[in-house]
Amino acid sequence: MRVPLGIIDDLTFLTALRRDVHAHPELGFEEVRTSDLVAKLLEEAGLRVHRGLGTTGVVGTLQVGNGTRTIGLRADMDALAMPELADRPYKSTVAEKMHACGHDGHTAMLLGAVRHLAATRNFSGTVHFIFQPAEEGRGGARRMVEDGLFELFPCDAVYGLHNMPGLAVNEMAVVPGPQLASSDSWRLTFRGIGTHGAKPHLGRDPITAAGTFLASLQTIVGRVVDPLQPAVVSACSLQAGDPKALNVIPDTVEIGGTARAYTPHVRDQLEGEIGRLAQGAAAMHGIEADYRFERRIPPVVNDPDATARALSAARSVFGEKTLTSFPPSTAGDDFAFFALEAPGCYVWLGNGPAVDGALHHNSAYDFNDEAIGPGAAFWTALVEQELKA
Repeated sequence: MRVPLGIIDDLTFLTALRRDVHAHPELGFEEVRTSDLVAKLLEEAGLRVHRGLGTTGVVGTLQVGNGTRTIGLRADMDALAMPELADRPYKSTVAEKMHACGHDGHTAMLLGAVRHLAATRNFSGTVHFIFQPAEEGRGGARRMVEDGLFELFPCDAVYGLHNMPGLAVNEMAVVPGPQLASSDSWRLTFRGIGTHGAKPHLGRDPITAAGTFLASLQTIVGRVVDPLQPAVVSACSLQAGDPKALNVIPDTVEIGGTARAYTPHVRDQLEGEIGRLAQGAAAMHGIEADYRFERRIPPVVNDPDATARALSAARSVFGEKTLTSFPPSTAGDDFAFFALEAPGCYVWLGNGPAVDGALHHNSAYDFNDEAIGPGAAFWTALVEQELKA
């Protein structure tokens, strides 16, 4: 593995920076302290800094030489609304908030690349370092795009990186095609007629209709979607009645869940089929159904040319530890909105073993500081190769 000496010399600073961000987690669109810190370090490195896209987003621009190509590198900054249970010296100082997905590390390693590239200037072209707020389900990437990110900072290609527990820190996966699924939400209300639990014939029972619907839900993936096309439909919320009134059939049942797919066709199928089953269950039981499907995040699908460029950079750092085959994730990432505006590639950086099973969004998870150097080295190699002096 090849990590530039300048990055190695900066690791003490970058590790302390990562742990400082970890100890002060901020939720989406609330990353005031984090964005202040990022902007300060970008300015100190001599970059042009723009703030306010997506409320707390920060973009730093570094232009060197007369190269005409421009690329964007993205790091997410937000934390999650959950407690940090593991005891460590840099444990979250904010109750019910923690960096449980490694965005503290993503921020530190991109800043590491900034500091090295600004010092060495071994490229010719323009790099926009995009520090994004609110990746965790709050729509930060979409907000930045709507605020004019790519009008102000047009890119010929855009790149994202995420840590992956289970891969070694000297491994990186760069794979063409789908990387993350679409992430959509659906909500359903069955509207019946409430009545005494001992006299169900005098009402219209929405709970029985809900049971019919839930029992049928998995037939969408099992019997409608092409078995060679991955898809997920999950009911994740169910609200009906009152446990203090066990002799009352309620008027309504509310159900909500998520749907995931990798292609537009399957995404359309999921939206239509959930609604069809809902209306069918309602008609079967003589009640009404209100259904709403919210398209939140498109799938992340790597562009072939951008992927080839990222693969070349990864191989220059990780050598034979660069993986070209790695299973896509059914999680979502709103980097997808950036990749709709410019050819995009999303890569996976090893975070080492999942200690005690602490994967992403686990209260004991921690970003592995040993991954900072390799991550910063990859970003540096990508810039120096794609914008070759």
